[in-house]
Amino acid sequence: MANPTANGAETPLLERINQESAFSDAATEEGLIDLANKLAPLIQGRRLHNVIDLMSLASDGVDMADDAMIQKMMTAYEDITSTAWMLGNAARYAANQAATAPVPSRLGLLRAAGDEDVRRGLHFALQFLAVLGRQATPEPDVD
Repeated sequence: MANPTANGAETPLLERINQESAFSDAATEEGLIDLANKLAPLIQGRRLHNVIDLMSLASDGVDMADDAMIQKMMTAYEDITSTAWMLGNAARYAANQAATAPVPSRLGLLRAAGDEDVRRGLHFALQFLAVLGRQATPEPDVD
């Protein structure tokens, strides 16, 4: 076993830190004191444990992530981004058209329904609302 005095093991830790490292710099010491003052309420309220648990969860996620999982996440991100882009473009275009065109009469609305794109959009909206309605249906009580 190594001699404890050779590596300074008998010297208190804080004294060794001040002597042997970048912590001996006054600016670093002041920064550490500020950091300790900010961490104190988290430590005292045992809330720092939550931060450590969150970091552990993130680390576990990184450890478990394989190439297939990353590819699935990337595909999902691309799908969400492209859908949001499409919806945003459609909303901007429709808002511009509605702002520049005169408000149609009731008969004008029926004429607009003659357009295949309008019918396709209405069909999509109705199908979307049907799915939402199905999901909103309360489940029957089983006694």
